[in-house]
Amino acid sequence: MSFAYPWLLLLLPVPVVLAWRTRFARSSLPVPSLKLWQHTDRGRARYLWLLPLLRVVSLMLLITALARPQAGSTHTAQVSEGIAIELLVDVSSSMDMSIQLPDKKQNSRMEVAKELVERFIAGDGEELQGREGDLLGLITFARYADTRSPLTFGHEALLQLVRDLEIQQRPNEDGTAYGDALAIAAARLRQLDDPEVRERRSFESEISSRVIILLTDGENNSGQHLPVEAAGLAKEWGCRVYCISLGDHAAPSSSAPLADPPLSEAERVLEHISRETGGIFRTAHDFESLLAVYSEVDQMERSRIVTRQYTRIAERFWLPLAASLLMLITALVLETTWLRTVP
Repeated sequence: MSFAYPWLLLLLPVPVVLAWRTRFARSSLPVPSLKLWQHTDRGRARYLWLLPLLRVVSLMLLITALARPQAGSTHTAQVSEGIAIELLVDVSSSMDMSIQLPDKKQNSRMEVAKELVERFIAGDGEELQGREGDLLGLITFARYADTRSPLTFGHEALLQLVRDLEIQQRPNEDGTAYGDALAIAAARLRQLDDPEVRERRSFESEISSRVIILLTDGENNSGQHLPVEAAGLAKEWGCRVYCISLGDHAAPSSSAPLADPPLSEAERVLEHISRETGGIFRTAHDFESLLAVYSEVDQMERSRIVTRQYTRIAERFWLPLAASLLMLITALVLETTWLRTVP
């Protein structure tokens, strides 16, 4: 228990002193002797001392209330400043092409992408730490962009959706529309600023950054939004875009390790998108290089746990104030009724 104005407690003796001094100033009727009343029952007069006592205690409680007693408690909270990440995965027919695995075997680009996206979400205990505490969403694209999962903390369900991804085999729906996917992802991330959306999803964590990870193996040839146009929306809404080009890239030569292969026109567009939005652009040609890219992004974008300490103060002045008023009212009622005196 503490007091906002503790110096007011120095006034507590004042009501006692005033009561002591006024007890001798009461109006009285002088009589020559009290012998005539010495055998008389005092009756209700024996309780007259209650009136000054109630007044003194009432004033002392009022002074205590003016000092504002408070009950404070210190709390420590850990607030997760997470990251909202939209994962964009190409499911066009070109993702059926083979890619080299660590054991020199071959597998489709789609299967490799699924495995690494899954490891990026859940972690592998080695290169990838997992995205626990982050909001994750999944958007796939071929000729059309589809939201497979909205931004969610339910990573188990999201992992199952990733495992079930399949290449778009219908000729009339084949293509690459990552411009549309990028625009949708940026719009989804922007919705996090809407209080109604946050309340509907019971979302309380703070978002420290918004990230889009775009994985594709081709150039944008479908859709209604140009990639540069979608990148402008992402930049305006504070989203960083990390672009990964999973194509036919030759491994760096050991004789010229510093020589980078020239970028294609499609890759220059992806590089421009990343540069304009504050992200990075990387190319991958096999499992190991794609793993290295996801590991780099995983290390760059980590959520933070911030410890905040705050004190809650509960006002308790109403307790002595209520007791003071109760005693004062009781004294007034007794003085005008049962203990009424006639000077």
